[in-house]
Amino acid sequence: MNRRWFDALAECEQAGQSYVLLTVMGTAGSVPRNPGSKMLVTSDQQYDTIGGGELEFQLIAQARQLLLQGESQQQLVQVPLASKAAQCCGGSVSVLLECFITSAAPVVIFGAGHVAQALMTILQQLPIPVQWLDNRQALVEAAGAPCQWRSDPVNALAELPQHARLIIVTHNHQLDYQLIKTALEYRHFDYIGCIGSATKTERFTLRLQRDGVDSDDIARLTMPIGHPDVQGKEPMAVAVAIAAQLLQQHTPSPAQSNDRQRRQGLHWKRLKQALQTSASDITEPR
Repeated sequence: MNRRWFDALAECEQAGQSYVLLTVMGTAGSVPRNPGSKMLVTSDQQYDTIGGGELEFQLIAQARQLLLQGESQQQLVQVPLASKAAQCCGGSVSVLLECFITSAAPVVIFGAGHVAQALMTILQQLPIPVQWLDNRQALVEAAGAPCQWRSDPVNALAELPQHARLIIVTHNHQLDYQLIKTALEYRHFDYIGCIGSATKTERFTLRLQRDGVDSDDIARLTMPIGHPDVQGKEPMAVAVAIAAQLLQQHTPSPAQSNDRQRRQGLHWKRLKQALQTSASDITEPR
């Protein structure tokens, strides 16, 4: 596809899609692209170019192998542009492959009213993948990307990842109820939250019971939504409370944080050595 890598990166981050970013770190001799050139590779697409040809073909395949491993990591690859890469430029390139595996479940917002708009203002500044849906076409067009129009948001639940976190803030109580009931029946969403007063919560709970929803499933519903320590009824105040609750779930435990600290990427000495090798060895060894 002929889109720029930075546009694709923003879309991957927003959608929670894993990807590999390839960067030409160093070159020697005759090469197709200069240092700093980038491309982005997903499991089924690639965006931009670092030179094309067999060089790029091999690196795309290697990038997708990293995605299959399912672990965020970095690799530095030196490629002589000779017979190994089926190219005769005579130079060599060092390419850094940075694999970013999305581990966070996406947040899916149903509704595009004032609270949802305020919430998007916050979530777009955070490393949380978000999908935003509404069934009012005029409002979706006014909100712009990434808001998506769905004529029947309830049917959209079947298309969502199993561990998605649902934020239900629509303009219609009946739609709220149908979304909640259907989401609870799926039993595979990590979080189901709905905006509402104490009265609305009580009525919905009784209605779910009458409709035969299991009590254990009803207990998985967070309603009213939002961190209880954040007060206020203004749209932004409600949005802050919701975001705080999501962040509380999104923040890794101390054990996970310590594990991440123990993991190491490319050491600077290895990077320096690799780049020096690329600069000095511009012919493929026999």
